[in-house]
Amino acid sequence: MEVTVREAEPDDWQECGRICYEAFGTLAARHGFPPDFPTVAAAAEPIRYLINHPHVYGVVAEGGGRILGSNFLDERSTISGLGPISVDPTAQDHKVGRALMTAVLDRAVERRAPGVRLLQIAYHNRSLSLYAKLGFDVRGSFAAMYGEPLGISMPGYAVRAATSADEAACNALCVRVHGHDRAGELREAIADGNAKVVERLGRITGYTTGITYFSHSVAETTDDLQALIGAAADFGRPGFLVPLANTQLFRWSLAHDLRVFFVVNMMTIGIYQEPAGAYMPSVGY
Repeated sequence: MEVTVREAEPDDWQECGRICYEAFGTLAARHGFPPDFPTVAAAAEPIRYLINHPHVYGVVAEGGGRILGSNFLDERSTISGLGPISVDPTAQDHKVGRALMTAVLDRAVERRAPGVRLLQIAYHNRSLSLYAKLGFDVRGSFAAMYGEPLGISMPGYAVRAATSADEAACNALCVRVHGHDRAGELREAIADGNAKVVERLGRITGYTTGITYFSHSVAETTDDLQALIGAAADFGRPGFLVPLANTQLFRWSLAHDLRVFFVVNMMTIGIYQEPAGAYMPSVGY
C-alpha cells in the first residue's frame, strides 16, 4: 500500500478520533489493560482540539483512498511535545507509524526546535523500538495514577487559582527545574481557569496546568506537588503522571488510595536537562 502524509484539516477530526479510539483500545486489550478512552467521543474531542489549535501541527496518513492515522506536534513552548500518534489497526505493518513520525520530526527540524519529547506506553514494545530507531532516548518512567479526589490541604501550603500576574514567577520556576519554560501551555491554562499555584512562606513554590494526563506540574519540592494534588477537584482517567524515580510522591499517592493505570516512558530528542526539582509531566512531556 502506498502511504502519503498531509497536514490535518478540520474535517478530519471524526475519522481520526475513531482511529485513535480503536488503535489505543486494541493495543490495551491485547496487553490486558482497560482502554485509554472509554468511548469514541472521548478520543475524538482531544483530536478535534489539536487539529484546530493554531500552535499544534497535525498530520494524517492516507492510503487506499482513506485516512490511516494521525500524529501531532505541540509547538506552544520551547520544547515540542509529540503525539498522540495512532494508526488504524487494519493498516498495521505498512510503515504508517514511521511515516507519521518522520513527518512531524521533519517539521521540528524545519522550525529548528531545540528538542522534541513524547511519552510512550511501556507495554507497547513496537513503538518503543521504533522511537529508539528514530533517535529518541529514554529518560524516565511514570505511573498514571487515578482515583477519587483527595480533598486534603496541607498546613502552610496555600493553593489558589493562577492569574496572569503569576506567569513570570511560574515560568522562572520551570526554568530552574527544567532549563526551559512552558509559557504557552501555562498561559492557556490560566486563561481557561485550569491553572493553580501553591504558595509557601509568601511566594509561589509550585504550579500546575491541571492535575490530569494532559497537564504538567512544576514545584520546588515534592510537598508542594502533594499540596496541588490534594487540592485537585478531579483527576480523570487515566489520571496524572508521577515519576517513578520520585519514590516519595509515588508511595504517597498509593497511601492515599490512588491506583496505577499504566506506566509510560519519556523519550527525548535534542536538549535535555535532568530536572532540578519536583515535577509531573503531561502526556506530551
